[in-house]
Amino acid sequence: MTGSTGTAVLDRNGLDALVKELTAQGRMVVGPTVRDGAVVLSELATADQLPFGWGTEVEAGRYRLVPRADGAAFAHTTGPQSWKSFLHPQREKLWSADRASDGRLGVTPEHHEQPSYAFLGVRPCDLRAIAVQDRVLAGGHYEDTGYAERRRGAFLVAAECTEPGATCFCVSMGGGPAADAGFDLALTEVVDDAGHRFLVRVGSDAGADVLARLPRRAADAATRTTAREAVDAARDRMGRAMPPVDLRALMGASAEAQRWDDVAERCLTCGNCTMVCPTCFCTTMEEVTDLTGDHAERWQRWDSCFDLDFSLLHGGPVRATPRSRYRQWLTHKLSTWYDQFDSSGCVGCGRCVTWCPVGIDITEEAAALHDELAERLRRQERESGARRDGTETER
Repeated sequence: MTGSTGTAVLDRNGLDALVKELTAQGRMVVGPTVRDGAVVLSELATADQLPFGWGTEVEAGRYRLVPRADGAAFAHTTGPQSWKSFLHPQREKLWSADRASDGRLGVTPEHHEQPSYAFLGVRPCDLRAIAVQDRVLAGGHYEDTGYAERRRGAFLVAAECTEPGATCFCVSMGGGPAADAGFDLALTEVVDDAGHRFLVRVGSDAGADVLARLPRRAADAATRTTAREAVDAARDRMGRAMPPVDLRALMGASAEAQRWDDVAERCLTCGNCTMVCPTCFCTTMEEVTDLTGDHAERWQRWDSCFDLDFSLLHGGPVRATPRSRYRQWLTHKLSTWYDQFDSSGCVGCGRCVTWCPVGIDITEEAAALHDELAERLRRQERESGARRDGTETER
């Protein structure tokens, strides 16, 4: 390959060749496509199934597809799904048990050959989310073997962001619209007078091998410059931002904040935010039997800390109120996640804001908690000063 080391340019035919090459390697190619009024993740047979010419308008509690005149494929924000749906599926069978005619029980672990995935169009926020789930589900003492197997075989093609949405806030969470790690190939889409093309960067040996098999041309200086400028401009156009404070300390100091009552009056405890979140990982186990009682199965499925039974003990649920459940979710996401996994549990993708049916905004809640804490500290300082003044006057 000529040109800068590890970079090249693909046109639309080259993008389709990428899908065909990954398919030929025996991979299931998954990427964004338009279905049911949204950009969703689905298996792709060709690059033509990508959402060319579609963008999105998002706000708190609002999501709309909108047509684009430029025919871009990756000019949309994140949809209701994340790659978690494939690496950490919503429901997974773990084992089955059968009673034989002599009364003996036999347990059969469930193990299917996992698909070899190729994810096309992974946003940088989702790259960070996958890295978070890697630490949670495959990086500790108790590995989720299904997740680890699916993850080891996954080929990641990132799509850098040039059109952030109104609910995006990845920059304020330490990320950004640029893909900096965790990918095999990274695409930056460029549509201008020179045509529709994709700057490709290599992130791994596997990525270099795939790129070498594709029709491509050398990455010219103009395309590299235009691509970088588009990504840099996106960094300055985030729709939202977390308050620039130590969120971990803020949550720890806000356990008794009055703001929790305010959000509890609005929260439906539906769990939408945890379902669309690319890092939420909680599961529960359920056993099902047939009518004879001779066959049983254990399934693992997603659970949510907004579920009343999530914290159920013998005396009832530990977190019985919407206030306590929302506080648990937000405090864990932004603070105590560090204690467990040495990072935040939020990557700033904005899905929880977009897909909340009542439009609760995690950045707004964090800012309100910060304002309340700051006011409480100012009031305490005033009261302390008044006490000191009174003491000095008495003396």
